[in-house]
Amino acid sequence: MVAEIVYFCGFKRKKVRIYRDDDPFTGVDVPVVTVGTFDGVHLGHQKIINRLKESARELGGQTVVVTFDPHPRSVIYPDSWNLKLINSPSKKIELLEKTGIDHLVILPFTKAFADMTSYEFIKSILADRIKMKRIVVGYDHHFGKDRLGNHSSLRSFGEDLGFEVEEIAPLYVDGVAVSSSKIRTALNEGDIRLANRYLGYTYSIRGKVIPGFRVGREMGFPTANIEVDDSLKLITASGVYACRIQWKGMEFLGMGNIGNRPTFNRKDHTIEVNIFDFDHEIYGDFLVISWVDRIRDEIRFSSPEALRLQLEHDRNTALQILLGSG
Repeated sequence: MVAEIVYFCGFKRKKVRIYRDDDPFTGVDVPVVTVGTFDGVHLGHQKIINRLKESARELGGQTVVVTFDPHPRSVIYPDSWNLKLINSPSKKIELLEKTGIDHLVILPFTKAFADMTSYEFIKSILADRIKMKRIVVGYDHHFGKDRLGNHSSLRSFGEDLGFEVEEIAPLYVDGVAVSSSKIRTALNEGDIRLANRYLGYTYSIRGKVIPGFRVGREMGFPTANIEVDDSLKLITASGVYACRIQWKGMEFLGMGNIGNRPTFNRKDHTIEVNIFDFDHEIYGDFLVISWVDRIRDEIRFSSPEALRLQLEHDRNTALQILLGSG
């Protein structure tokens, strides 16, 4: 069944209709479409979507974003695929909704779907089902079996099927073309500030608070141990970070640690967060942790007391970052 999500953009009410599987796509006279996996919904994606909205206004039409679930690479390369995702599917939908689009079509990506030629995909999905009048895509867009479809293909198909094609140039930040792969590299290297610049928002994770070893509490820095709710979620590199934490609609400041706690000879990889000025029982609750900046590497200290002294310094550093970041 088609879902309708309602949110407010300023004072104007905006509905986003979400279509899954074989939901009928009807009642849109001039669909203007973009297609992609949109992992990250980063600044480059946002540039395409902003142009999509402008283009729809020019034609008196409505915006349609077509994306896929699961990620195409997980189906095409099931044995060798180890790519982690910047956002969970639900977070990607949430971010796309916030862009102010009219329609979101989520296509199930299967082996049979992957075997469709570029022409079959354009004709059966975008031309026959959605009846698009214009497609707006990025400069490096490829599609169809073996990713053989490209801009030249699109223009040829458009002449045959009756739609226009618009290509969007890359978006540059400090001379670098923003892409999901560059964001993953930044996250894997722990350069959270750079990743956030490319994203255009603060990278976050969502997870449940689970029992830990309570070592932090004994040092005066109680931590919430987090079990991330999506196994495919990309987790930024080990280290200590300044964070913002959302719990039950409220936001708190804090610092997070990702790693294996070498001072205590632990081997398991954990995510834990110390929430400043917070004294609530939250086991089993879900937190959203936004990673603002990296403070330092995770290192082994000579004693718990040496670690405690460093944590006091880390707390002051985190507060300087967070209070200065707005």
